Amino acid sequence: MGQAAWWARLEGVFRPWLVRLPAPLAVAVYSTGRRHFLHRLVASPPSPEAGWSPPESLARTLWGLRFRTPVGNGAGMFKNGEGFALAAGQGAGWYLAGTTTGQPWRGNRWGARWAGSLLGVAQPFAPYPRSAAASNWLGLPNDGTVVVAARLAHRLQGDRVPNMPVGASVAATPGLGEDAALTELVAGMETYAEAGVDFLEINESCPNTEEGRPGDSALARRLEVVGERFLRRRSRSLPVVVKLSCDTAVEQIPELLTLLLDSGFDGVNFGNTSRDYPALRGAILPPEQRLFDFFTAHFGGGVSGRPLRQRSLDLVRASAADLAGRRLPREFHILRTGGIDSAEDVAAAQAAGASLCGWYTGYFEAFARHGHGVYQHLLEETESF
Repeated sequence: MGQAAWWARLEGVFRPWLVRLPAPLAVAVYSTGRRHFLHRLVASPPSPEAGWSPPESLARTLWGLRFRTPVGNGAGMFKNGEGFALAAGQGAGWYLAGTTTGQPWRGNRWGARWAGSLLGVAQPFAPYPRSAAASNWLGLPNDGTVVVAARLAHRLQGDRVPNMPVGASVAATPGLGEDAALTELVAGMETYAEAGVDFLEINESCPNTEEGRPGDSALARRLEVVGERFLRRRSRSLPVVVKLSCDTAVEQIPELLTLLLDSGFDGVNFGNTSRDYPALRGAILPPEQRLFDFFTAHFGGGVSGRPLRQRSLDLVRASAADLAGRRLPREFHILRTGGIDSAEDVAAAQAAGASLCGWYTGYFEAFARHGHGVYQHLLEETESF
């Protein structure tokens, strides 16, 4: 067992007890420990003999790209273009860097006095292990699109992993005016296109910024401008999907899909984290509700993990039903990210109409149990998808 896997298993034992600490201390301890663990994790890929090569039967072809499995990492796991060897060795179906912004961004920070001491927390995070969920108020920390694109370009110029496409998730720097944000967003997409990535994702649902809210009146204009300035000018086949929140209403689906199709996008991803705290609180088990209440009251942020399972599945199913009644102008796919943590979730997503699945919170829960065998365990739990 590698060092990162050993620490993850040990942390998995103590995490249910950590959340019983006073809430400010639990957030401070876990947020700091999580960042150190992520550095260890990406620096400790499986050895060649310990890695897993998925069987050909799991492969899927979308947009002319061959994905060796239908499951890969969600945006936010490898914000700065790190961890490719880790994902490749574990058997991920694809690799997604980001979300990155045009300017380097350090993310959210919080400071407060507790028990006479000053607690400073960078990129606050809280786990709810018994509920298979988490909250984060990270705030898009990243090294900037130009730096991360250069890292990916270096990777893509080297030895590619067969049937493992490399993508990038991109957003505008928080706080920019609308025109500046659109200019920066398109420039970021062009930068990644020049770096040679295989697909792009636009993050329209970050829960830690003021942009990308469900029902956002500026959403239509942003997507239309991306269509005009980038999608219709693509010099090569470069699929672009839009990631939307799990708080998207099912009733919004027809209008959203019309907007995406008319603007020239190639897919939609449901979805990012949720801010529907009153509804989600019931999915958090009583021993963890105190921490949940503290985090959502002080930081807000997004809730991820198993509580989003039904929401994301409903959005996928509604989207597939709507698309089935359309004459599509191009190949268009649905992705599911929210609430994936089991083989049954992947199978349910594909039965509902999703072509690919991404995971994040479920991945780390599984890594604590299975180490580098996370993808093998997930994808070999059932005979086929």
